[in-house]
Amino acid sequence: MIEIKNVSVSYVKGIKVIDNISFTVDDGTVFGFIGPNGAGKTTTIEMITGILDIDDGDILIDGKSIKDNPIAAKKQFGFVPDTPDVFEKLTGLEYLNFIGDVYEIPEETRLKKVLKLSEFFSISDVLKDRIESYSHGMRQKLLIISVLLHNPKNWILDEPMTGLDPKASYTLKKLMREHANQGNTVFFSTHVLEVAEKICDKIAVIDKGKIIFVGTCEELKEKYKSNTSLEESFLKIIEG
Repeated sequence: MIEIKNVSVSYVKGIKVIDNISFTVDDGTVFGFIGPNGAGKTTTIEMITGILDIDDGDILIDGKSIKDNPIAAKKQFGFVPDTPDVFEKLTGLEYLNFIGDVYEIPEETRLKKVLKLSEFFSISDVLKDRIESYSHGMRQKLLIISVLLHNPKNWILDEPMTGLDPKASYTLKKLMREHANQGNTVFFSTHVLEVAEKICDKIAVIDKGKIIFVGTCEELKEKYKSNTSLEESFLKIIEG
């Protein structure tokens, strides 16, 4: 579970880029976070993951405060950022072993997971190549595998499908659904509203640093009297 409680942050004193937002991502949920460019999605995710300090409020990951107990909170989630920046001079396998060491994953267990996940995402044949030779999509796949390696209860994914080929996107969506169905949490931002509509149990819409809707896609359509798609409802709520 991820709880955002009255959170605010300012880049310039007195000017809030995130303004007193609150919502809860329950266990067993795929939760989509949507909004226009510059709305505050990545900033919010950076606060949830402890990259950016919170000015006011608090964020709890399975009851552990990212503000007051950051190490314990960070052990509760795996994070895929919006840019796949990794140690380019390492091979893919060296990077995954590094992540395995950080999370103290036994070598035998680690190897099985690496083999399985690299086959899922079709990069097993390049694991011994340096990451600097990888395409953007291949780096994204590597980051996703590194997050799944230690089997965190909470997945936090910032635009995770950017650069992925159709097969990898399908695989990731399937894994997200399976993870939530096992009582875990998946929180992800996306601009691809068709994906959000298809796989999300709930969504939150953010605009200009404020949460303007939290609920199901059907509730959003009903509220804004849109009978066609999440995309149409989203445009109505932003234009409104």
